[in-house]
Amino acid sequence: MTRVVVVTGASSGIGLATARAFARQGAQLVLAARSVESLAVAERLCKADGGEVLVVPTDVTKADQVDELLEATERRFGRVDVVVHAAAVLAYGRFEDVPGDIFNQVITTNVQGTANVGRSSLRRFQQHRSGTLIVVGSLLGKIATPYLSSYVTSKWAVHGLTRCWQIEVRSVPGVEVALVWPGSVDTPAYLQAANYAGRAGRPPPPVDRPEKVARRIMRLADRPSRSASVGVANQLTVFGFRRLPAIFDRIVTPLMKAGGLSRDEISPHPGNVMEPSPAGDSEHGRWGRHWLRPIAGTAIAAGAVAVGWKAVRR
Repeated sequence: MTRVVVVTGASSGIGLATARAFARQGAQLVLAARSVESLAVAERLCKADGGEVLVVPTDVTKADQVDELLEATERRFGRVDVVVHAAAVLAYGRFEDVPGDIFNQVITTNVQGTANVGRSSLRRFQQHRSGTLIVVGSLLGKIATPYLSSYVTSKWAVHGLTRCWQIEVRSVPGVEVALVWPGSVDTPAYLQAANYAGRAGRPPPPVDRPEKVARRIMRLADRPSRSASVGVANQLTVFGFRRLPAIFDRIVTPLMKAGGLSRDEISPHPGNVMEPSPAGDSEHGRWGRHWLRPIAGTAIAAGAVAVGWKAVRR
């Protein structure tokens, strides 16, 4: 049976890569994002990949628009089998430097948006006793880092909310909720972000391609599991954060300055937090060919944890 898949954040990055992966399987796709212009590009790509596509411009912070997204899917294809929630925004800068409205909008988009998508999806899944919700979380939903306080806060909340859903759907046969949490991914999100750090953001190494995350999401759609990590250094980083907090706190700021912020100076700007920025939307960023950075990043992380572990044992 052809699968009916809804993807939020489908205009760029992980969302677009995931939509294209499902399209290659011949899925019936519903693409959602804020930008009509970017969705038109995504629609052409997914149709060329073999998918049957419906486009529904959607701001996930608006519960009525999310409800309409799911209703439009049912009108067109008769049901909803899988919802992949990948829509998110982020902002760089020390907490006190990020304007309050920008901080609040990141929280609203990432947390309230996730709640809206979950509420509308799970109500339908429970009614039909069938369906899988896949939430795109982040390594930053399990650790903390400077210069991304609003995003870290939102992703911790998203992980917690998803975990609550997983417990609640245990009583509903046929309904599944899965979380995928990538590390750094080569997407435009870092350049699309609001920025009040004075230097452009970039994904700290090691950096994965969005297609790798999409493949994991595809596997979760076939065989749902509670949590799936994407990133060779994710578990090591979480270990350092949880088991060696004093060491982690000492090294994370210099590592973030070296790996997570570029040398390019930029003026403060709101990025795509308040409004979409279709000119910057695409499947990939500009970091995918730096093949030495993943090796260097892993070595740095491993070395830091090893040093910290020795310090703790003394």
